[in-house]
Amino acid sequence: MAYLFLILAVFLEVLGSVTTYYTNGFTSPLPTALVLISVLSSYVLFSLSQKHGMDTGKGYALWAGLGVFAVTVIGVVFLGDFLTFLQVVGVILVIGGLTALQLGGNPKL
Repeated sequence: MAYLFLILAVFLEVLGSVTTYYTNGFTSPLPTALVLISVLSSYVLFSLSQKHGMDTGKGYALWAGLGVFAVTVIGVVFLGDFLTFLQVVGVILVIGGLTALQLGGNPKL
């Protein structure tokens, strides 16, 4: 259940980030409202993922990393953003880091 809440939190955070593009400096009421609602809802869902057993650091790393990856892809595919070779390497490193985080297990310190 924790991962379901986390995935929904990522989706809403990405929605808020992409919608920010359309707010015109937060002067357009509808996109601005959508950003505020989606970002606040994302935080609520993140807290629910923690309540259902998600580690704070691991959850935040996944939330941020998946969000960065998704917003980057959406920006390139739909918003005309451009990535340099070095930026593509950075995105690959984010994916690698998230994979390592998931495969690293849960050691007892």
